[in-house]
Amino acid sequence: PPAAHHPRLRDHRCLLIDLLGYGYSDRPASFDYTMESQATAVGMLLDQLGVGQCVVIGHSMGGSIAILLADSRPDLVSHLIVAEGNLDSGPGFVSGRIVAVSEQVFLERKYTEFYQQMHAAGYHDYAGTVRSSDPRCLYRSAVSLIADRSPSYRERFYRMDMPRTFIFGEKTLPDADEHALPQAGIDVFIVPNAGHDMMGDNPDGFSTAVADAIAHPAAH
Repeated sequence: PPAAHHPRLRDHRCLLIDLLGYGYSDRPASFDYTMESQATAVGMLLDQLGVGQCVVIGHSMGGSIAILLADSRPDLVSHLIVAEGNLDSGPGFVSGRIVAVSEQVFLERKYTEFYQQMHAAGYHDYAGTVRSSDPRCLYRSAVSLIADRSPSYRERFYRMDMPRTFIFGEKTLPDADEHALPQAGIDVFIVPNAGHDMMGDNPDGFSTAVADAIAHPAAH
């Protein structure tokens, strides 16, 4: 992706991870596809690669998984950057549509319909993610993502000691968290001319926000 090759990030080694069940990663039938299990798997991968105290960036559902990873394995994370990740329980734009039916109905019929609807509506990046993902993974991930947690993603995010950043796409605003997050010691950056798919809408702006966040983390 262009955002990973931005000149401001040339001094950083970038690892782009497809979660289990997504993209080019395996789709193990025995895996439960919960957010906690995905976070554990990412931690195991970083251990295997010998990576420690790294900047972890997670977008959307990946942001929620990144919060769980940083909370459970702070030894691996020097700075947590969340790009419009879910901080509170409840269905989002994509997850709500997925869990509106049973798993069986989604696998047998709605998965294909869902992809076609997203593509027809112009959400080509979302449609591509759906098309390249395991249907069972999509459904179980959505169920896990929106489930109530104690402590919540937000509570975990707020209590961390490491530098933390939250990135918004400008078109997502206004959002109350733009002002609430800094009160918890969390840096907020805004990517101009971008919505939720900020690294696709404005890769230069997203990479600049990431580079600025890394270069000037808030003191905690």
